[in-house]
Amino acid sequence: MDVTNIERVPAFTTKDGSEIRELLSHRNSLIRQQSLAEARLLAGASTTPHYHPQTEEIYYILSGCGRMQIGPQSQEVGPGDAIAIPPGAVHQITNPGPERLTFLCCCAPAYEDGDTVLVEGDTWTTLAEGAV
Repeated sequence: MDVTNIERVPAFTTKDGSEIRELLSHRNSLIRQQSLAEARLLAGASTTPHYHPQTEEIYYILSGCGRMQIGPQSQEVGPGDAIAIPPGAVHQITNPGPERLTFLCCCAPAYEDGDTVLVEGDTWTTLAEGAV
């Protein structure tokens, strides 16, 4: 039986700049087709706009408030909100503060830095308008 406690999971920074603790994935459990991680964003921080060509994600907000942008759409999010992020969708989450934003991130297939494409500047605007 795989049981992982958040207090025993080391943190690392993903390619998009969020601090995560990978609870279950092929790297540390019997799970092979998906991953579950807790992500944390400090007040005033944002992930780098990015997309995943292969991976679909679900963010589930545990604490704090944020602003989620997927493509051209933006919405305030908070505890209890679940956010669907399809493969290829440019997305970014921002924590306007004042407290830490904490959320679960479920990925299928499992999260890999190699499936994260960072988007910056004018490219973000173009891709957010549906050019992915």
